[in-house]
Amino acid sequence: MQDRLKELQQEALTSVEKAENLKELNDIRVSYLGKKGPITEVLKGMGKLSAEERPKMGALANEVRDSISSAIEEKQEKLERAAVEQKLAEETIDVTLPGSPVRTGTHHALTKIVEEIEDLFIGMGYSVAEGYEVESDYYNFEALNLPKGHPARDMQDSFYITEETLLRTHTSPVQARTMEANEGKGPVKIICPGKVYRRDNDDATHSHQFMQIEGLVVAEGISMADLKGTLEVFAKKMFGEEREIRLRPSFFPFTEPSVEVDISCKICGGKGCSVCKGTGWIEVLGAGMVHPHVLEMAGYDPKKYTGFAFGMGVERIAMLKYGIDDIRHFYTNDIRFLKQFSVQE
Repeated sequence: MQDRLKELQQEALTSVEKAENLKELNDIRVSYLGKKGPITEVLKGMGKLSAEERPKMGALANEVRDSISSAIEEKQEKLERAAVEQKLAEETIDVTLPGSPVRTGTHHALTKIVEEIEDLFIGMGYSVAEGYEVESDYYNFEALNLPKGHPARDMQDSFYITEETLLRTHTSPVQARTMEANEGKGPVKIICPGKVYRRDNDDATHSHQFMQIEGLVVAEGISMADLKGTLEVFAKKMFGEEREIRLRPSFFPFTEPSVEVDISCKICGGKGCSVCKGTGWIEVLGAGMVHPHVLEMAGYDPKKYTGFAFGMGVERIAMLKYGIDDIRHFYTNDIRFLKQFSVQE
């Protein structure tokens, strides 16, 4: 057995020395050191040896294995080093040749709009709040004055995961959670950007997934005048100092009174054109005074606190600001479209 082990050792070392590549070396490793290799087969006969001979034979077997392993590792280092040197020689670069231009990335149009709106409202004292895209029915609807069976739920056809869990249809749950976390104490002054989901047929102006930014202010003495002033600042900063706004009565379950907000058309200056359908105005967002019931459910005393809220679609703002005619451009990853929105703009 001792002679056989030494013979296998010599065979293995010779094979290692002759190996020309890493594949051959790995085959040698498996052949001699694997579970089905000849060394293992020899050691299976140790049971026939005497108690005095077994330790000696075990030590010899370990010595043989170690020497083969060391030889393989040393050979592997040589082969790997040789492979790197060969690759470097083959891939030598002529540094005198002119270089290829490096294309740098740009901000996505929607990212630019979100960051611009965030900067605007942070400058006005707002903080940015984020929430869950998978929401409970309570925070998405009930805490916003939309109990089960309320007909206004049909306005936001939803992706339900379970009977009580869904993909949020707006970022308003962030507002509800923030008010609840403040335990009825003011002031609250936040904007809530994020993705929302609704069952809708994708076309030039609709998408089943889109982005919203909603705002909320709750404090003592907040009035509709505060809301209008805030939206006037927003409209002028986003669309130009010459823009005007108008408020039209509307309905939202979580605000009362509720309004639709229009801006004067920048194409015709309010005179009427095909873009504004001859009206001189373009709808941009919805807003209103926070419904007393919503305040009450969040732990606020509606006799002491009032507030306003507004919500806008980021895609719609981007389409109006940049003159984009199809919402699908934002999601199809067409480089020709995306590269128009440079970082320097």
